[in-house]
Amino acid sequence: MGTPVFKLLFDRRKRASKTKEGAIELRITYNRIQKHVTTGVRVLPKQWKDGFIVNRLDAVELQQSLDMFVAHARKVINEQLEAGRLDMQTIVALIGGKMKQEASANVPGQRPLLPYFRERADIRKHGRKADSQARYERFLRWFEGWGGMVTFYDLTELNILKMDEVLSAKGMCAYSKWNNYHRFLNSFILDAINEGIMRRNPYKGIYIDKAPAGDALDKCLSREEFERIAALELPTNYLRHARDLFLFQTYTCLSYTDLVAFDPERVREVNGRQMYVGRRGKTGQEYVFMLVGPARRILERYGGRLPLMSNQKYNQQLKNIGVMAGIKGALSSHWARHTGATLLLNSGAEMEVVSRVLGHSSTKMTRQVYAKLLDETVARAMSRLEEA
Repeated sequence: MGTPVFKLLFDRRKRASKTKEGAIELRITYNRIQKHVTTGVRVLPKQWKDGFIVNRLDAVELQQSLDMFVAHARKVINEQLEAGRLDMQTIVALIGGKMKQEASANVPGQRPLLPYFRERADIRKHGRKADSQARYERFLRWFEGWGGMVTFYDLTELNILKMDEVLSAKGMCAYSKWNNYHRFLNSFILDAINEGIMRRNPYKGIYIDKAPAGDALDKCLSREEFERIAALELPTNYLRHARDLFLFQTYTCLSYTDLVAFDPERVREVNGRQMYVGRRGKTGQEYVFMLVGPARRILERYGGRLPLMSNQKYNQQLKNIGVMAGIKGALSSHWARHTGATLLLNSGAEMEVVSRVLGHSSTKMTRQVYAKLLDETVARAMSRLEEA
């Protein structure tokens, strides 16, 4: 894996002059990836020599500040390496956030956010399903890595909008941004207001699109598109494995979490049909489906065990598959569950049946999600009456 290399650089962008100070940055090199972090220290060209600050009355103090910055950066990276999650793409924000947090910890009124958020998360996770607990942890890891908000003074409308922009740049839809990120931050803010730490909720002054769950229906395939993906000739095993996982997900309407938890030993034969009963990792709600022929053949192809991969790698491969199949939008694992339910409803399956397959607590939830589809189904049916 290699060892991170640190080096202080002066005026990397060549903007300093005899009368204009240049920035001192820390360059971090790891596995051939380089990142530059500003130290906040600026000096004139004549005041920088062989990696040290010279010719200034405060040279010793500034040099100590640089040494402390490098030490903190090493500490942050070592913590990430020990945790096995070093991401050079977010290390700049992470180091900046850590430095700011440690510097502000001793300033009255600037209470760090992360310790408070972790305390509240531990309380909110109590008694919840494992998947819900994991979502809190994912948010906290991302929030810490982003580093855009460190103290309670940073919880402003502008910073929340910046957070939304960062999430949008990752290609997330409004529904995912709210349910996986903003919702958690908002809950912690509400806790802080209840405890008297904050007076108002900055979310009240801005608009963040929550995109109701029903909008997710736009991210599903028509039967023709689904068959086009099934018929693709794919050049690599990774692509073929991802395509087979997607097909299996569609035939079973499983979420990615439940796909990973799928256990072929739970398949039971009932009246000559292979049935599967499980509980959703997200809600604990029971679901049931029949293992249809195409899904059985996919299982048989891999000796009864699905060729699982991480959700990130899975979605990367699906995005490529979607491009190859001419699908509009970034194909992902979310599309499979919605596609499966849509195909079932279009084939004439009753709402109660689809609700049971999806593991919804009631048909009301299923109707809310697929209301748009039902409107189109009614319109088609009425049109056939008109033509008769």
